Amino acid sequence: MSLRKTSFFLVLALLAAPFAATAQQAELTLERIFASGDFSSDFFGPARWLSDGSGYSTVERSPTVRGLDLVNYDPSTGSSEVLVRAELLIASGRNQPLILEDYAWSDDGSKLLVYANSERVWRLNSRGDYWVLDVASGKLQQVGADRPESTLMFAKFSPQGDRVAYVSENDLFVERISDGSVTRLTTGASPTLIRGNFDWAYEEEFGIRDGFRWSPDGTRIAYWESDASDVRDFLLINDTDSLYPTLTHIPYPKVGETLSSVRVGVISAEGGETVWAQVPGDAQNNYIARMEWAPNARELVIQHLNRAQNRNDLMAIDASTGATEVVFTDSDPAWVDVVDDMLWLDDGARFTWVSEKDGWRHVYVVDRADGSEKLITPWAFDVVSISLIDAEGGWLYYIASPENPTQRYLYRSRLDGSGEPERLTPAESTGWNAYQMAADGAWAFQTHSAFGVPRTVKLVSLPDHRVVRTMADNTELKATVAALDRGAQEFFRLEVGDGVELDGWLIKPPGFNPSRSYPLVFFVYGEPAGTTVNDNWAGDNYLWHLYLAQQGYLVASVDNRGTPAPKGRAWRKSVHGDIGTIASADQAAANRIIREWDFVDEERIGIWGWSGGGSMTLNMMFRHPELYTTGMSVAPVPDQRLYDAIYQERYSGTLEQHAGGYLTGSPIHHVDGLTGNLLVVHGSGDDNVHYQGTERLINEMVARNKQFTMMAYPNRSHGIFEGEGTSLHLRTLLTKYLMEHVPVGARPIS
Repeated sequence: MSLRKTSFFLVLALLAAPFAATAQQAELTLERIFASGDFSSDFFGPARWLSDGSGYSTVERSPTVRGLDLVNYDPSTGSSEVLVRAELLIASGRNQPLILEDYAWSDDGSKLLVYANSERVWRLNSRGDYWVLDVASGKLQQVGADRPESTLMFAKFSPQGDRVAYVSENDLFVERISDGSVTRLTTGASPTLIRGNFDWAYEEEFGIRDGFRWSPDGTRIAYWESDASDVRDFLLINDTDSLYPTLTHIPYPKVGETLSSVRVGVISAEGGETVWAQVPGDAQNNYIARMEWAPNARELVIQHLNRAQNRNDLMAIDASTGATEVVFTDSDPAWVDVVDDMLWLDDGARFTWVSEKDGWRHVYVVDRADGSEKLITPWAFDVVSISLIDAEGGWLYYIASPENPTQRYLYRSRLDGSGEPERLTPAESTGWNAYQMAADGAWAFQTHSAFGVPRTVKLVSLPDHRVVRTMADNTELKATVAALDRGAQEFFRLEVGDGVELDGWLIKPPGFNPSRSYPLVFFVYGEPAGTTVNDNWAGDNYLWHLYLAQQGYLVASVDNRGTPAPKGRAWRKSVHGDIGTIASADQAAANRIIREWDFVDEERIGIWGWSGGGSMTLNMMFRHPELYTTGMSVAPVPDQRLYDAIYQERYSGTLEQHAGGYLTGSPIHHVDGLTGNLLVVHGSGDDNVHYQGTERLINEMVARNKQFTMMAYPNRSHGIFEGEGTSLHLRTLLTKYLMEHVPVGARPIS
């Protein structure tokens, strides 16, 4: 079992004293939202359902020391037992327990693997230190004690629980718990030769960080190796932390450039030679996006994508010889998504697959022997994700929302495809629901929120969905939010022609008067990576939009075609090769409808967005200057050719096939259209969306004498949050710019 990394800051919050009750103030300020802690959330976990079905474990603040106890709960009765006291996590030479950031049990439950002292790697804290606790004896020993501090990654027990494998400085190691002996499996790693984890692009765009897997019998380890030596480096320049600038080198494959050469291999856990998979094709023009062992120790399976990412070959690999066989192929004229919901049935005779081949995101069961498939969700709606397969009971549990794409609910249907889908989430949980289910399907943690309503976590029994107890109710936060002065908040749907319907939401100012007209601010994203029109709690972003409403703004958001809403394949993939073009046309169509609403002042309409939303903001200000007076673009991609190949080529197509789409879709080629007020914000240390793009945009606007305002945040990453006061400063900047150029105040309707 691999460790799932949790936020270091959540762990610190759990150790902190309970938050003092805040004054129930009606008015928001930027300081309240971004500096006070008034809107901090309760949380639950990290929790683990035990594999034997006896209950779940979670962490709780110790009553005796500054640390976390690990507690086991019976879901039926609520009775608990402290399995590991925080005092047992005091390492040699220390006087305080380890700050437990994550944990995993050995399969037999006799040992606990503890993750602590983490450090950030790109987005997440995925590098740190590990300890093993023998629960019976109380012995606590550090894993990889001879390795440099906070360099271990993705440590995990062998199936027998007698060894721990881990990555350190891009090489693989196995350590025997009984005597601490270490076997180094690989040697010669470097910043560009990476084993057992991934380079920047794979981590960011395929969402994989842990790059090795124990075989089911514990005799071998399969792992990825990435060779980025031919990938050109992108340099981040740090001008502020020392007397002279320092450089960070990141192998970063931009559109059309050389990719990492990636392969997978199998090595004995005792060491020796690696057996490399004999994967066909040029390794620098294909991807190995997923790899797992089959339900045996003889073979593993990989998902092998071509560079255009419109073909996914599921390949079986003989672990002893490296021989490769294509088991199943999925393809799409646009792109195919990597399948995370591939689960084995009948001891490996069949497996589940998710595809959009019939126009919906549907679940199939595929025969391993001959590749034949059976559709088991034959209804006209998308399966968002699989929550659990109960093979013994014959049920498939999944998240879907057939009637409302802005919401999420738990459904189940028969695993053989018979019968009708059954919604398990009750009507009173309208909004957004996520489930962490027990292996037998009898229990789940339900996390529910709605637009403007903070999250609640409950333990529920299934399939009756009876609430057994509340794990985190956010009572104080809900009371604080409920006390705020709020106007009407509503979802709407717009018909923009050709059968296209766009979903949106609108926040009105408190004291809204329909006989007056108000300034309007659009919040936009618009890329295939996410949606903004969601019936869920959006935290600080929601609160800032509410703050703007309290100042007298209408705030709206609309999802265009191409966003990953559960509205069918055609909705999502119609934008292929035209990223930025179809989407901006949809946003303009929505604007033209909304500006005709009597209470909207069409002379005072602004737009803002971050990342892809920053790009969309530029596109709207350049392509449709008559519709917006002001735009605020944060961390944009002005030129799609400057972004990473995995993401951009997936949606925009390869340059060889879709060069014209890159030209027309990138806002940098439409600068001549700018007539309104534009603020551009970027962090100079952005490893994701490079500051380079904004610099090139500046040059284009200067060459055309297009006036604009610019703010650079030194060394900040894509989230622009590092450094004291940064978040408050950024939101103050955006607010002041908006108020200066889109004046507040209701006006008589002319």
